[in-house]
Amino acid sequence: MKLKTFKQKNGFEFVFEFENGERKEADIEQLVSKYLQPNELKSAKINGEWGCLEFKDGAVDIEPHTLYKYCLTHNQPKEV
Repeated sequence: MKLKTFKQKNGFEFVFEFENGERKEADIEQLVSKYLQPNELKSAKINGEWGCLEFKDGAVDIEPHTLYKYCLTHNQPKEV
């Protein structure tokens, strides 16, 4: 399943839409902070062939299945 679209909300918080139509929201700081500085998040784009989220012209990428599973485990509702 490929990544279809994404939107950066604030900092490391993103909303992702996958090919199956599911929309997931997650803070990906834990996933990418070893590889990216906050100012490099704006380099995010979708690789059209693989459907992965990539940064820095492909130097850092997240396979869509990995991203989907991460969203499932790191998309906890905020307590009010």
